[in-house]
Amino acid sequence: MGAWISTWTTDPADRSLPVLLCLPPAGAGCQQFRSWQPELAGTAQVYGVQLPGRENRWREPMPDTFDEAVLAIAAELRDLVADGRPLIVFGHSFGGLLGYEVSRRVAPRALVVSGCRAPGHWDGAGRGIVDDGEELDKLFDTAGLDPELLDEDTRALMVAMLRKDAQLSLSYVHEPGVRLGMPVHAWGADGDETVSSADLDGWAAVTTAAFTRHTTTGGHHAVLRRPRPVLDHLTALLRAAAADRPAPAPTTTGA
Repeated sequence: MGAWISTWTTDPADRSLPVLLCLPPAGAGCQQFRSWQPELAGTAQVYGVQLPGRENRWREPMPDTFDEAVLAIAAELRDLVADGRPLIVFGHSFGGLLGYEVSRRVAPRALVVSGCRAPGHWDGAGRGIVDDGEELDKLFDTAGLDPELLDEDTRALMVAMLRKDAQLSLSYVHEPGVRLGMPVHAWGADGDETVSSADLDGWAAVTTAAFTRHTTTGGHHAVLRRPRPVLDHLTALLRAAAADRPAPAPTTTGA
């Protein structure tokens, strides 16, 4: 089996920097976060979570359950932060749900999610993709992709990965248990047709620390398509973590 967590720099000096762990949305690999490393040079070492079935792990079988994936990611992450390195977790859409469950096992300084339903709102999410694909075109559209312009092989690959990840999400059962003890930041977009305001507000219930809602303009994948606002936000959190300061005071923002 390949590694579940990848990075894009081998500079030994980066081992002294905080870790930013990035988890991609359903149907995607973590290479999209490679461009974040130069943006955060000197501030963090960026790592991406790579599920099987895509990019460098495309020949590997998917895990049988959501929990299996979470446990594998958490096991590798513990080694990365075993020396006390500060950790910030960022996850988009399905990656946000994975990031939440990983954060329950390896506590970061903050959890940042975007375009992601709160854990208690995930019951049945993704069933439309698995059963009849009614949500597929909506997801392509919000990503700025016209399904009519994708070549047949590319679309087939994207559909297959989306359906596998949607199937994995259906094995998720939220068990509230002990709440997180770190701040949670939820980013949403005003044109997102798949994640509602109520879905985002539900994140307040998962933490005993501060909860903050941030809003940007666009569709479901707006944060990834125009990442500058969230990168600025992550930079502030990472610098605070490196200085062992409390996270920046929560504010409601319109990015």
